[in-house]
Amino acid sequence: MDAVTLAFSPLIPPLLAYGLGALALAVAGFALVRGLKGWLWRALAALVLTGALLNPALVQETREPLSDVAVLISDDSASMQIGTRSDAANQVADAMRALAERDPLLDLIEVSGGASEDGTRLSRALQQGLSQAPRNRLAGVIIASDGQVHDTPPSADELGLDAPVHHVLTGDPNARDRRLIVSQAPRYGLVGDPVSFTLRVEDEGAATGTAMVNLYVDGGEPISARVQIGRDVTVQAEIANRGPNVVEIEVEPGPGELSLINNRAAVNVTGVRDRLRVLLVTGEPHNGARAWRNLLKSDPSVDLVHFTILRPLDKDDSVPPNELALIAFPVFELFQLSLQEFDLVIFDRYRRRGILRPLYFDNIANYVENGGALLVTTGPPFAGGESVARSPLASVLPAVPTGLISEDRFVPQISDIGQRHPVTRPMLTGEGEWGPWFRSIGARALSGETVLQAPNGDPLLTLSREGQGRAAILLSDQAWLWARGYEGGGPHDELFRRVAHWLMGEPELDEERLSARVVNGELEVTRNTLSDAVPDLEIEWPSGARDTMAMKSNGFGDYVQRLPAREQGLVRLRSGELTTVTASGPLNPLEYRDLRPDPEGFATLIDSSGGGVFALGDAIDLPDLRRTNARARQAGINWAGLKRNAAYRVIDAQSTPLAPGLLIALLVLGLFALAWRREGA
Repeated sequence: MDAVTLAFSPLIPPLLAYGLGALALAVAGFALVRGLKGWLWRALAALVLTGALLNPALVQETREPLSDVAVLISDDSASMQIGTRSDAANQVADAMRALAERDPLLDLIEVSGGASEDGTRLSRALQQGLSQAPRNRLAGVIIASDGQVHDTPPSADELGLDAPVHHVLTGDPNARDRRLIVSQAPRYGLVGDPVSFTLRVEDEGAATGTAMVNLYVDGGEPISARVQIGRDVTVQAEIANRGPNVVEIEVEPGPGELSLINNRAAVNVTGVRDRLRVLLVTGEPHNGARAWRNLLKSDPSVDLVHFTILRPLDKDDSVPPNELALIAFPVFELFQLSLQEFDLVIFDRYRRRGILRPLYFDNIANYVENGGALLVTTGPPFAGGESVARSPLASVLPAVPTGLISEDRFVPQISDIGQRHPVTRPMLTGEGEWGPWFRSIGARALSGETVLQAPNGDPLLTLSREGQGRAAILLSDQAWLWARGYEGGGPHDELFRRVAHWLMGEPELDEERLSARVVNGELEVTRNTLSDAVPDLEIEWPSGARDTMAMKSNGFGDYVQRLPAREQGLVRLRSGELTTVTASGPLNPLEYRDLRPDPEGFATLIDSSGGGVFALGDAIDLPDLRRTNARARQAGINWAGLKRNAAYRVIDAQSTPLAPGLLIALLVLGLFALAWRREGA
């Protein structure tokens, strides 16, 4: 392509040349005013001289046109997977590629982005695309997105744009969607007490009416309530476990919804226990009583009620009752009126001597069956006729005595099942350094799991679930030797603190437990079990998609599975009868808060650049893509313009001077001669 232009190469500074020309014209004007006849010729001579000083030339250029550049930004955030949005974005990309193939003067730059843990972030993708396009050749920007963007797009002026930005809106902006919003939620709650949540159900398709809401605590049984749509309501759920509790709130689907993802929300509530109440009854003074008392008193969250029976009813020492300084054992108050107020009851070397009537033992058995916790630490009396195993308490004891007592030196051992039990497994590495005990009470385990045993296989510590509660029995009164450090001692405090927490239902110590977490984008699932095999793992992702897979043994009694966390939101998991939930990314992703397509998502950028918004709808009606003149309108009702910048590169140029020096000199002299002649006439 050839082009001819007029170029100037001034022989003196241009301002000086213009100044001399202006001065000459001023002199000619003065001559006209004075009536001098040669003023016209003098003025023409001055103009010719000024033009000669500017040194004009005709430049003939051979130009190579440069192609314009269009930038396509494709939103790849999670909300684009709803309905036909992803397909629509692909069709927009295909149309842009077809236009670039047809037009040799149009290049296409494609950038995908927007996906993040904190909503849709497209500004970075936009800037990345623009950084690859020369601004003087930019034809326009096409953004294929549903408009749900969570960073503020800059204006065209901030980006230095002189080209249109068009928003091709994927999805139907008139679509209906019901969503759940949790306005207020507590971060902490007392275990066993209800906590309140303030929530609101929004549904543009049903501004009034009601909807059913279900609450699940750690995937448990639902708590249902019917709430008013469009109003803040308060619902309650009880926190069952200490530590993290995932409270999932779900509203029933509405008709014709875009997605059910935002019908759910989750809140992480940390359960904290109020003061734990423990009743410790020591049947007679012995060396281990102080160890138990010190252990329980060292825990600031425990309120300990401790009674030691110093003078049983059958003791005859001829001391008048009015001279005794002993506190009467309040059996009626403890075992009839207030028993349910205790989280754990411990009988330490207790023997039946008429202090507790069978009715009270029966109350304790019922207390365990209904969810209470009982720990029995035995001594020689457990093997005889005064044993609590010969009372109604026997119905909840995990072992019965054989009548034998061994007083040989031995070192307790963790049993095979104890090596996998959460209570004793952490102590396995130090087992070889434990000190000895010198007495064990012969017994036969009836239920539960024996986690500690004597070298001959007799049970020492057995844990059992009885009804809704739990019970444990220690078949020796020598554990205090570990607390004293005898011959190296042993894990006294750690062991019995874990036993007490297991008895009170600490979830982390459950034998059968399913847990999950997301670390660095990977879902890690662990199944704690005492069995040799576990059911397959079932995963329900936030979108409703499901996966089923086998779990693999880690060689330590647990089964694990690891896989990429492919979606954000609440992930539900099941293995047999066990269920749990965990959050992949934020508990309530910003991405899913509002799933309706938003035509105002890029309004600032569109308005400042002269572009347009084109809603495709579910039928995917693409706008017409046109090349337009740089100064023309860039958007219409159903068409989007990509401007022609007419950029080029000069590959050859020839210059022809228009003011040869000799010709200019003769012309100036001629004009001055005419002026002299005119004035002399």
